[in-house]
Amino acid sequence: MKSSIGIIGCGWLGLPLAMELVRKGYTVNGSTTSKEKMELLRGKGIQPYLIRLSEDRVEGPLAEFLGGIEILIINVPPNLRSGNKEDFVRKMELLYGSISVSAVKKIVWVSSTSVYGDAEGEVTEETPPVAITESGKQLFASENIFRVDQNLQTTIVRLGGLIGPDRHPVTHLAGKINLPNGNFPVNLIHLNDAVAIIYKIVSQGLWGEIYNGVYPLHPPKRDYYRSEARKRGLPLPEFSPDIIKEGKTITSCKLNNVKIFDFMTSIIG
Repeated sequence: MKSSIGIIGCGWLGLPLAMELVRKGYTVNGSTTSKEKMELLRGKGIQPYLIRLSEDRVEGPLAEFLGGIEILIINVPPNLRSGNKEDFVRKMELLYGSISVSAVKKIVWVSSTSVYGDAEGEVTEETPPVAITESGKQLFASENIFRVDQNLQTTIVRLGGLIGPDRHPVTHLAGKINLPNGNFPVNLIHLNDAVAIIYKIVSQGLWGEIYNGVYPLHPPKRDYYRSEARKRGLPLPEFSPDIIKEGKTITSCKLNNVKIFDFMTSIIG
């Protein structure tokens, strides 16, 4: 009998992931912060829960949500855009407090390759994170809240820049000038592949691991984004002259063994 799974955060990534797990025969609880989205989740075969996490409290039936599952997927990115100064780590500490008194023992924690900061050259799961952005710092601190608990089997998935339907960074770069680091390699991953990686972790029981989820081709930003702009009929982004730094190429020394790369969706449209 397949495990029951909970997903905290059924958004752009979480909803397609939940739908794929339902399709594969899993029972899935899914959380949302929107009342309007409850019926959408229910219509996709997902048991919906209205749960809101903040720095000082958890609103909603979190104990009930956790009580019906064996595996928990945490997919809640920090809300630090536009000058927002939320304490994401505190939010995760509150969530952890509820998890620690539940029956859940297996966790997939969806993180980001931003935890590696300005590392140079090849970056694998063995590379020590040195985050420089506030988001990266809080993500890495939050990873460790769950990893250090020996009663939990936590797998961390550090995803590269997510692309997919209606989401591509070129739309924000089109027509801009003097963009930096045009010689840096891109480190992206398609939505389909992010879903596939997490499904593999769950279905194969790959617990207590760290995986970098990034497409294995890394063209220079200058070439890649100008090409993607042309395909979409967008103004070409212009990059400033190259600097000496080579940037980082994020790879996975572990996912090859999971056979993810045999069927990855190309980042090149």
